[in-house]
Amino acid sequence: MLYSKIEGEGKSFVIMHGFLGMSDNWKTLASQYAASGFQVHVLDLRNHGRSFHSDEFTYEAMAKDVFEYCQANQLSKIDILGHSMGGKVAMLFATTYPELVDKLIVADIGPRFYNQHHQDILAGLNAVDFSVKPSRNDVEAILTQYVPDFGTRQFLMKNLYWQEPGQLAFRFNLAVFNGNLDAIGKALADGLVFDKPTLFIRGGSSGYIKDEDMEQIRQHFPDVKLDTIPNAGHWLHAENPKLFFELTTAFLKE
Repeated sequence: MLYSKIEGEGKSFVIMHGFLGMSDNWKTLASQYAASGFQVHVLDLRNHGRSFHSDEFTYEAMAKDVFEYCQANQLSKIDILGHSMGGKVAMLFATTYPELVDKLIVADIGPRFYNQHHQDILAGLNAVDFSVKPSRNDVEAILTQYVPDFGTRQFLMKNLYWQEPGQLAFRFNLAVFNGNLDAIGKALADGLVFDKPTLFIRGGSSGYIKDEDMEQIRQHFPDVKLDTIPNAGHWLHAENPKLFFELTTAFLKE
């Protein structure tokens, strides 16, 4: 069963992080949604955070995990939000189990295929040799050689934990990611449709959702609206959490 953090009372609202992320990335926003009248379920997807590791790493498997989580927690009518990879899971989940979903929010990802673009990050992660018992500073120094952006490094460093005294490790399943990187960019299959209210929200400086993507998005999600957060990149919810919260909450309460 997927690990989750549950907060608040009210309408069930499921949130899913992106690739190499975890539920902790959504801690502040989750509390705000909970205070606004939702029962918030922030998940760690398989091979991420505190959830189980598995050699199978596909969107089909991840969507089924979410279905089993909903069954186990008796969630029959949910709103769902996914960012990046989590947005791909949310799209597949909503089109596969539309009877369970009332509203869908997809943050800065579309249904189209995306080429591999995490090679430098994975090279940095693979360069860390935990057998020599590096410190947190040692790990960050190695990552800095491959990942110059400070914010991205801090995002990755959140995955470090003390496996035992003196021994750090990453929470995610790096070995499986190394062998399944193509799976991250997979397109949503033709013919899958979710016809209930859907919000796509993008960073104005991101480039993950282009204007020309909207035609394909409407084929899958005919009842769709698009919002843009100006001057925000791919981590739009972290760069402008106030506007992200306002736009998503307005949509959920329409």
